[in-house]
Amino acid sequence: MPDQGPLSGIRVLDLTRLAPGPHCTMILGDLGADVIKIEEPGPPTGRRAEQAGGASVRGPGQGGFQGSPFNALGRNKRSIGLNLKSPAGKQVFLRLHQRCDVVVEEFRPGVAKRLGIDYETLSVRNPRYIHCAITGYGQNGPYRDLVGHDINYIAHAGALSILGTKGQRPTIPHNLIADYAGGGMHAALGVMAALISRAQTGRGQYVDIAMMDGSMLLLAQAFAVHYYTGKVPQRGETQLDGGVPYYGVYRTKDDKWITIGSMEPWFYANLCRAMELEEFIPHQYNREKHPEMRRRLEEKFLTRTRDEWFALLSKTDICAAPMLTLDEVENNPQVKARNMIVEVDTPTGEKAKQVGISIKLSATPGSIRNLAPELGQHTDEILSELGYSRETIEKWRRDGAVK
Repeated sequence: MPDQGPLSGIRVLDLTRLAPGPHCTMILGDLGADVIKIEEPGPPTGRRAEQAGGASVRGPGQGGFQGSPFNALGRNKRSIGLNLKSPAGKQVFLRLHQRCDVVVEEFRPGVAKRLGIDYETLSVRNPRYIHCAITGYGQNGPYRDLVGHDINYIAHAGALSILGTKGQRPTIPHNLIADYAGGGMHAALGVMAALISRAQTGRGQYVDIAMMDGSMLLLAQAFAVHYYTGKVPQRGETQLDGGVPYYGVYRTKDDKWITIGSMEPWFYANLCRAMELEEFIPHQYNREKHPEMRRRLEEKFLTRTRDEWFALLSKTDICAAPMLTLDEVENNPQVKARNMIVEVDTPTGEKAKQVGISIKLSATPGSIRNLAPELGQHTDEILSELGYSRETIEKWRRDGAVK
């Protein structure tokens, strides 16, 4: 089995810091790209320190969580400490850029241009390179300069309005929708599409990723139904968010939770039979009967433990699953079979667990080739590859241009 993925030979310059950018470049790195993290020398200060926050701040002489072998977003990357505002740092960046295929950044609109590393400037020097910019609202429109986080983007996109229980405040889904799905995964998809286009045209292009846009695309079918019916979906009232008793979560005897998703009539009928509630089989779409059925299901599920129910229901054609907490997931036999929690060797000889590679390719599979680097761990290696001498590197390090 090859240890390089389908993006082997692709070099990515990673200028990102927060969730969506590192998630994008992690995906590219997992698939074989040579990802070079360009990081500001020294500990975070000002806004950067506030944004880094808590365990993610690199401490003096150490990587903190960012340089920890447990940090999955940092894997398959090399790190160079580079001050882009210094003449030497800018020189190094431009030389790196001449040899790169992709730049990924998440600056606020206009910042890349002020630094002189915007697409219009750099594409003159390297017309084959792809520039991916990840922002909250995109590079144009009245909101382009607004600050925000996941919760703000999904609020604008309409996603937050349909998450939660009827009559209750919306449920905040961590930062999974805008940051990781709408931002990071969409950015990786955009970069790979641009690489395919380049293979056909010989030219790179600008990839404008807005987390709000990506969040809206996740709702494409919800919007389609809305425009078709003219109805606005309300939290906790639709078939997919707990508005019906046969699609929801139920507390079990051991104070855990089981999930039921028996929407199709045949799955629904099987559920009713397994729960000894056959009288409800003719009433799947009779909303007048739903409160009674929900109450009966609640009572039934409290008579056995979560795992007892799953063992019973999974023997029949019923859409059911236990709600696992993160510490339980790694023992799930399906997770083991799919190798989705992996144990990797650290430089100190210890073991660290991470989520595995989700994209399964038969001929060119992805891999975890190295763990999250310390800030500047590969500075000398990368600068040597660019042809700089040991004396020059040490001078720049003394001057604060590199770390």
